[in-house]
Amino acid sequence: MRKEIDKKESDALAAEVRADFEKRRDARKSLEMQWRLNLNYFMGNQYCEIGQNGDIEDYGKQYFWQQREVYNHTATVLETRISKLSAIKVGMSVRPLTSDETDKSAAAFSTKILASVFNEINPQKLINEANMWSEVTGTALYKIVWDKDKGRRIGRIEEGDVYDGDVSVEVIPPFEIYPDSVTNMQVDDCRSLIHAKAYPTSLIRDKWGVEVAGEDICGFSVTGGSTIGGLGYSGFVQGMAEADLTDHAMVLERYEAPSGERPNGRLVIVAGNAVVFDGDLPYVNKEEGRRGFPFAKQVAIVCPGNFFGTSIVERMIPIQRAFNAVKNRKHEYLNRMTMGVLAVEDGSVDVENLEEDGLSPGKVLIVRQGGRMPQMLEIGSVPVELIREEERLLDEFTLISGVSDLMKYSQAPTTNSSGKAIALLMEQDESRLKMTATEIRSAIKEVAKQVLRLYKQFALASRMKRVSGDNGEIEMKYFDRNDLSSDDVVYDVSGDILETAASRRSTVIDLLNLGLLTDDDGKMNAANKTKVLEMLGFGNWESARELDVLNQNRAKEENERVRTERIDPEEVDDDEIHIAEHSKALLGKEYDYSPEAKERLLEHVRLHKRRKALLKSIDQGAGAQ
Repeated sequence: MRKEIDKKESDALAAEVRADFEKRRDARKSLEMQWRLNLNYFMGNQYCEIGQNGDIEDYGKQYFWQQREVYNHTATVLETRISKLSAIKVGMSVRPLTSDETDKSAAAFSTKILASVFNEINPQKLINEANMWSEVTGTALYKIVWDKDKGRRIGRIEEGDVYDGDVSVEVIPPFEIYPDSVTNMQVDDCRSLIHAKAYPTSLIRDKWGVEVAGEDICGFSVTGGSTIGGLGYSGFVQGMAEADLTDHAMVLERYEAPSGERPNGRLVIVAGNAVVFDGDLPYVNKEEGRRGFPFAKQVAIVCPGNFFGTSIVERMIPIQRAFNAVKNRKHEYLNRMTMGVLAVEDGSVDVENLEEDGLSPGKVLIVRQGGRMPQMLEIGSVPVELIREEERLLDEFTLISGVSDLMKYSQAPTTNSSGKAIALLMEQDESRLKMTATEIRSAIKEVAKQVLRLYKQFALASRMKRVSGDNGEIEMKYFDRNDLSSDDVVYDVSGDILETAASRRSTVIDLLNLGLLTDDDGKMNAANKTKVLEMLGFGNWESARELDVLNQNRAKEENERVRTERIDPEEVDDDEIHIAEHSKALLGKEYDYSPEAKERLLEHVRLHKRRKALLKSIDQGAGAQ
């Protein structure tokens, strides 16, 4: 009897989730039609519009001779913007909880783990994919989950191999996301959110272990398009159109925010008409150990009072339509000028023969006796207004999109060759992209935070990761959740978001010329030299600063060894670097509860200072002689 009640409750819950999904889909249908129109314009299918029946309709030629070509500046503008945005730096670092050296070390290790995870998930590919969706439709989302089938294999059972799991990040197009209200601007503002995606029934069976009935689901594919061309030729451009997915079932994941009734929130997964999961939100991915939605949103242009962003394509569609019309009318005029228009008296010539062959070279034209000779009508030249309107529309592309000729062609204007003037133009050229770039970096920062929090939640046993050492070498490190003491992610760089390598190097050289990186005696210490090489993009170029990094690593090891033993300086130690590293440890709080270790480290520093002073006096004496 209990199973029957459970089944009725499950069926009722599945029906309620599906009804909720249909309601949300109807509420944002107009937005979805605009996204589909944007995709068609980006792909070149630009003779379409949103019809009265709420679908994308193509409008054909009115006359057989009509010029109907596409001059796709929309795709060029988007490709330029995406290429420029792909240069955004996504490096992150973890800020320590306190100034204690232990917290600093834990934060540094968390930064390495974060960098290792980002290298594994190939962030640049994900960002480029998200940029494509956000630039075309206005919105893209990242989904950050823990995949139990990833990671290192730790055993095998009857059902198959067992893995220790790992973080998985994927890009979600806006077509799959349904907030409870489109007026909620942020993901965390939503009380519930549905992720809807069509899966093959075989994949549902393998993933959730349930058999669901397959159905034909309406999706989108690159199958539609329209015919283009002109007088005497034709072509075809692809577009985005509806397509039926056979033997698929819709999987609805409804995430509900924590509430008084459900402090851990709720996740309901419905595959077809069956509930395959109903429980708490699975991930502790928010601040202060709270559970939330595993999504990070990225928009191209923020739309006030709307969950979804605005695409630059929406603003360029009227300009693109007008530009296509002007170019085609101009070519039609050129066709009339080159091919000519004949005026023929009725009955004077064989009109059918003239229509088929025209006035070909060497043609014998037979005219009825007493009839008038055919004559070419005077067409004149291309109207100047057509040429001017074409130029005005090109300028409007730049004005609307924020992508100028300097950005598209990487070519300085011929009217001004001043270096400062070109630099000012480049700065102004990129100012329109800074808002979009800020949204991208904010989304990646949220991804980084959720990645660390998932490791803090699921890395219960010791795990192994390949991380980059302090000297650039690859190390295999074991860690668990206790080694990730902080999840406060910050950007590891400051300054211009779209800063290039050339501008960064120019800034470093200016700082060197101003003497801001040298000591009072005009000399640069070893740490600054290493940092300057890194800022110039060389890192430890040909191991030029390898000894400095090795000395830093050795000094950090001595900071740990001094807790249990007395250490004397080695002859090959760099006293200045060792004194700096040991002093940072002493000024922290990690030795406050170990007076013996602190005294041993102080004695070690005194030995370094004595030897440094001795070597300095010997050098001065040799110089005096």
